[in-house]
Amino acid sequence: MVNSIFTKRRATRQFLTNSISDDKIQKIVAAFQTSPCGMHQNDVMNLVVVKDEALRKEIEKATDNSCYGAPVLFIINTKKENMFGERDASVAAENIMLEAADLGLGSVYVMGGAIKLNDYTDIQRELDIDPDFQTTVVVPVGKIAREPEKEDRSSRYQVTIY
Repeated sequence: MVNSIFTKRRATRQFLTNSISDDKIQKIVAAFQTSPCGMHQNDVMNLVVVKDEALRKEIEKATDNSCYGAPVLFIINTKKENMFGERDASVAAENIMLEAADLGLGSVYVMGGAIKLNDYTDIQRELDIDPDFQTTVVVPVGKIAREPEKEDRSSRYQVTIY
């Protein structure tokens, strides 16, 4: 039987506007810090956490509302010239999403909005993202407004064992 945290985590696209405690945010940041990275190159990825409402609204507008009004955004940035950047960011996003689920919070993996965010150099500067880095994944996190439907994920993909 698989650990329940894997089955508990679901993409959440409707969040309550309630804030998240700094303690929970720190636990999610700690989960990000434990993420593996390709060839142990830990200087090619960073995280920006956005709680500020005005800044979140600016990001929502720039990304066509792809952050779903979540009260906290975890913005994962990777070095532009790094061949493992997208993979590293995806693994880090998974850690963030699993920790959020363990804390009773919802989250969603947003890549399209992350790509759009790179077109807004003013926001990138405001977030203090180094020009050699790009936003790779955004993980909106918050209290779940409406529970996603449960689905059986026990055989989603083809698996071959030799």
